[in-house]
Amino acid sequence: MNSPDIVFEEARQIREMQEKKLQELLRYLAGNSPFYRERFAAYGINPFAIQTLRDLQTLPVTTKEELQRRNWDFCSVPREKIAEYMASSGTLGAPVTIALTENDLDRLAYNELCSFRLAGGTAADTYQLMLTLDRQFMAGIAYYLGIRKLGASLVRVGPGAPFLQWATIERVNPTVIVAVPSFLVKLIEYAEANAINLNASSVKAAICIGETIRHPDNRPNRLAERIQNAWNIKLFGTYASTEMQTAFTECTASAGGHLNPELLIVEVLDENNQPVPAGQPGEVTITTLGVEGMPLLRYKTGDICILQTEPCSCGRSSARLSGVIGRRQQMIKFKGTTLYPPAIYDLLNEMPAIRDYVVELRSSEWDTDEVRIHLDIPEPSESLLTTIREKLRSGLRVIPEVLLTSAAELQALQFPEGGRKPQKLIDRR
Repeated sequence: MNSPDIVFEEARQIREMQEKKLQELLRYLAGNSPFYRERFAAYGINPFAIQTLRDLQTLPVTTKEELQRRNWDFCSVPREKIAEYMASSGTLGAPVTIALTENDLDRLAYNELCSFRLAGGTAADTYQLMLTLDRQFMAGIAYYLGIRKLGASLVRVGPGAPFLQWATIERVNPTVIVAVPSFLVKLIEYAEANAINLNASSVKAAICIGETIRHPDNRPNRLAERIQNAWNIKLFGTYASTEMQTAFTECTASAGGHLNPELLIVEVLDENNQPVPAGQPGEVTITTLGVEGMPLLRYKTGDICILQTEPCSCGRSSARLSGVIGRRQQMIKFKGTTLYPPAIYDLLNEMPAIRDYVVELRSSEWDTDEVRIHLDIPEPSESLLTTIREKLRSGLRVIPEVLLTSAAELQALQFPEGGRKPQKLIDRR
């Protein structure tokens, strides 16, 4: 379907390939997408005049709100051609249904094949999947398909249940696990409480999904440090979204998630939808290549990242993205200070006395942002809470409201009905 070797070519060859695929996409949208046909007509756009990546910047962006409001107008195939329906998690509002054709599923498998190879995976590996394959969750089926395409073995355990995870590790001897990194901390805590020798296990690496493990300069954040200080495994960060049907995955150099340029065009834009200079944070904006069911043109994801364009030490020339710094809609203005939730997570992950947490955002009666932090602390004390507040003040320059919460109450907050992965942020504003 595609050649993964394109990432080793010169930037000029990558650009020419993307421009050819962009022209194919625009012809496809003009002929098949109700939303984009209407958009082209409303703006007087001749899609056949768009020839280059620079020309792409003259087109209007597509917003998440438009995709939520007009979900089915983005569908570019008849219903009988849809092979599977998947859905976004709804982190930034109502979930979006994504329709995939058989070709889209093949593309999804190819994308994850590239991801596993980036992380050094081979057919000799055995992967343990610690995430759900149901509830319309794209990541689960994507990793499953990618492992099958790689030719490796896999064991599907699903999320949660540290006892079952460790029992499976000891029985099957997987070499790589795929999990949310905060769940890896729970595996470590279970192992430490049950005299399991972490570094005697078969596991050599973990593909980390759903949460960032790097600072913007690619240094491990506190969550990654917590894991690696206890468990001598290689961590590979990823960034993806259901809408883009593509993942950015780190290589062994741990210097940002690599773009698969044959599958996606990525821009990083400022608030005026203009490209920011390389190395500066901006909103990830994507154009899908090769998608049949619901292709997207200049779609603003809401995620703030940094684009890195210099060649990687691994030899690949494709662009890379930093871990997510924050989400545009999740920016917090609290007591005169601008915050993104990952800054709070980083501080909380540093404190071993905190077993788990949820950050809750609310609006005050004066429409200002309020921040509450729900903490599960096995052995709370007033002196410990004072220390936590002081660490928050030191790191954030402000002190959010801190509330003690039982493990059961926190579990209910993290996994609302139908939840597929733990929610560290609840935005009630």
